[in-house]
Amino acid sequence: MTFRRRLVALAASAGVALSALGLAAPARAEGQLRIAEQFGIVYLLLNVAQDQKLIEKHGKQLGQDIKVEFVKLSGGAAVNDALLSGSIDVAGAGVGPLLTLWDRTRGKQDVKGIASLGNFPYYLVSNNPNVKTIADFTDKDRIALPAVGVSVQARILQLAAAKQWGDKEFNRLDRLTQTLPHPDAAAAIIAGGTEITGHFGNPPFQEQELAANPKARIVLSSYDVLGGPASATVLYATDKFRTTNPKTYRAFIEALDEAARFVKANPEKAADTYIRVNNAKIDRDLLIKIIKNPQVEYKIAPQNTLALAQFLHRVGAIKNQPRAANDYFFADHPATARGD
Repeated sequence: MTFRRRLVALAASAGVALSALGLAAPARAEGQLRIAEQFGIVYLLLNVAQDQKLIEKHGKQLGQDIKVEFVKLSGGAAVNDALLSGSIDVAGAGVGPLLTLWDRTRGKQDVKGIASLGNFPYYLVSNNPNVKTIADFTDKDRIALPAVGVSVQARILQLAAAKQWGDKEFNRLDRLTQTLPHPDAAAAIIAGGTEITGHFGNPPFQEQELAANPKARIVLSSYDVLGGPASATVLYATDKFRTTNPKTYRAFIEALDEAARFVKANPEKAADTYIRVNNAKIDRDLLIKIIKNPQVEYKIAPQNTLALAQFLHRVGAIKNQPRAANDYFFADHPATARGD
C-alpha cells in the first residue's frame, strides 16, 4: 500500500481509535520528515520548500541528509489522526485543529505549533442572494468547510455566532455545516443549484468563486471576526519529534523562512511554483493578485491567534486555558509569537 493510501485509510479508521487512546507515535530516526498539507495557496511555503528542496538544502548545511515526503489530506480531523498515529511528523492545518490537539495531548504527546504559514483573510462566501449576514442562513442552506466542528473555519464561524447571538449560542450554525474539501465546495458555489449555498474557504478557492459566479458574495471575513490580520493555517508536531530530531527540526524552520522570503521577493515565480507543484487549473493573473493582496502576508511567526484560543476555552471546546500563544506554540524558536 502506498504512503498516500495508507494515510487515507488511517483517516477513515484507525486514526480515530488511536486518537481516542492517546497512543504515542513510534520513534523515527533523525533525517526523515513526513509533512501533511491540505488544499489552497495557504500552503505555498510548503510548495516552495518542496519545489526547491529547501529542507534538504538546509539539512545538508547542518550535516544531516533529510528524506522528505509530502502527503495531501483534507480536513484537520484527518491530519490530527495521522499525526497522533505516527504516520506523519508535521501537520499542516488550521489553528482550530492545532488547539484541539494541544488541549487533548497535554502531558502526553504534547503537540504544539511550530510556525505559521502566513496571514490570510478567509471568506465565508454564499451564492444565495438572500444571505447577506450569517443571520440570514436558514435550514435550507448548507455551509461547506473542511472539517465540521474542528477546522479553523468552523471555529471562526462559531466565534462569529457567539458575537452575533452570545456565547451560549456559539454552535448555533453548526447544524448547517458540512465537511467538504475546498475544491469540491468551490465547484458547488460556482455551479449553483445544490444544497451547498455557503463555503467558508481559503485562497484561491474563495477568489475563484467570487470571480466565476456573479451571485457569489462575501458574507464574512475571518479578519473581521478576529479583529485584524491573523494566522489561520499553521504547522505543528509532537514535542518528541522536536526534541529527538533537532537538526531536521531546525532545517525545516530555516527552509520555511527562506520560502517566505522567496515568495515576498518573487510573487510571479511563487505563483508558477504553486501551479506546477499542485498541477492547478487556475488563472495565473488571479493567483498573482492573491499573492500580492496587501492583506496577505507570508511569514512564519504566528500572529493574533490567542483570541480564538481563549474563546474556545470560554465556551468549553477545549479544557485547558491558554494564557499566551507560547502555551500552544513551541517557545524555543524565534519564529514563535511571544504572547500574541
